[in-house]
Amino acid sequence: MKHFLLAGVAALCLGVASASAADLKFAPGQDAKFNWKSYEDFKKANANLKGQSLTIFGPWRGDDEKLFRSVLAYFNDATGANVQYSSSENYEQQIVIDTQAGSPPNIAILPQPGLLQDLASKGFLVNLGAETGKWVETNYGAGKSWVQLGTYKGKDGKDGFFAFPYKADLKSLVWYVPENFEEAGYKVPKTMEELVALSDKIVKDGGTPWCIGLGSGGATGWPATDWVEDLMLRMNTPETYDKWVSNEVKFNDPKVVSVIEEFGKFAKNEKYVNGGVAAVASTDFRDSPKGLFGIPPKCYLHHQASFIPTFFPEGTKLGTDADFFYMPTYASKPELGTPALGAGTLVAITKDSPAARAFVEFLKTPIAHEVWMAQSGFLTPYKGVNTNTYANDALKKQGEILSTATTFRFDGSDLMPGKIGAGAFWTGMVDYVGGKSAKQVGDEIQKAWDGLK
Repeated sequence: MKHFLLAGVAALCLGVASASAADLKFAPGQDAKFNWKSYEDFKKANANLKGQSLTIFGPWRGDDEKLFRSVLAYFNDATGANVQYSSSENYEQQIVIDTQAGSPPNIAILPQPGLLQDLASKGFLVNLGAETGKWVETNYGAGKSWVQLGTYKGKDGKDGFFAFPYKADLKSLVWYVPENFEEAGYKVPKTMEELVALSDKIVKDGGTPWCIGLGSGGATGWPATDWVEDLMLRMNTPETYDKWVSNEVKFNDPKVVSVIEEFGKFAKNEKYVNGGVAAVASTDFRDSPKGLFGIPPKCYLHHQASFIPTFFPEGTKLGTDADFFYMPTYASKPELGTPALGAGTLVAITKDSPAARAFVEFLKTPIAHEVWMAQSGFLTPYKGVNTNTYANDALKKQGEILSTATTFRFDGSDLMPGKIGAGAFWTGMVDYVGGKSAKQVGDEIQKAWDGLK
């Protein structure tokens, strides 16, 4: 969950700078693991863009901005175009202001499909075309899911593919310490049934299987929504997930209530959770995984997204000191495949130009992904990249989960109206672990949704 504070238009100006082609991070042709042919082919096809300008507005600041600029340098080098990237702490509001004022950037990159959908409906986005959508469907893991994520109704009321997916985040992960598993003789579970059996075995051996913390200041409760969304995809069809997110399937529907209760089998079991059920809501999500590293361990398992190693003890080496496995599916529901829950950024054209069109084409090249992959913090479902370019084995494994997933769904709470997904849903999960029934919580969240105007 990302929360951005208003910082004024001045912050936008600070983010503007041209990407330079003078210093490419990796010299073209020198490292065989990169797909340099795709780069050279793109370069030949776009030599006519020299001197043209391209403005890009996106969410990345700080280290992520530096990494994105390292990718832009290759676009600059290939095309000779003059690229300017800008950002702002209040970028969601800024892009609305700029489009409404008739002064949008050529490219807008946003992590909010709902905002992009709204911009498309008002005629502020350029249709990327069915061919681009078909390319994504063919070349991305769970391609149809990504096409669906970027397909909205335009101002004319007709569906179009408006947003190209670039840079993904993965949530469907369970973290553990390999040494603890080895010492106890535990094996990584391949199915949800095995995960429950492992949890029971840990309890029988005198341990505590899970660390779960929902604390996050004013956003307390959001980690539970990730649990519920992951379980929803493992207990119901993707279509049911979509209808739930859009309020066609209600929060107090038996299907949703049963998913919340399934989460309760983990979070409301005194023997399953470090500190007992009372500690679930009060433990900060940043502190929660620390129990994995206790001596003896205070827990053996932790469900959280790919960012959580940021809060592991300093010096923790992924793959050795800590590792993860895919949140498993139910053996009893093979028809649901291998779904992945996550988030990501989407690239849209807000002011058409040849350079803007070329930038979308650039994102189809493996190089546009591999340059960032080889550094840090980048995942892609693009099946055409060389996964050996990932900076480490952990990122490589996560990337392979994305590229082989049968279904991808965006974080559901982020797609719901703010007062629900970032309000009633969060507080409802806290109330649930605090003692209310799943049906009570479902009724209360639905009542809040029905009360929106």
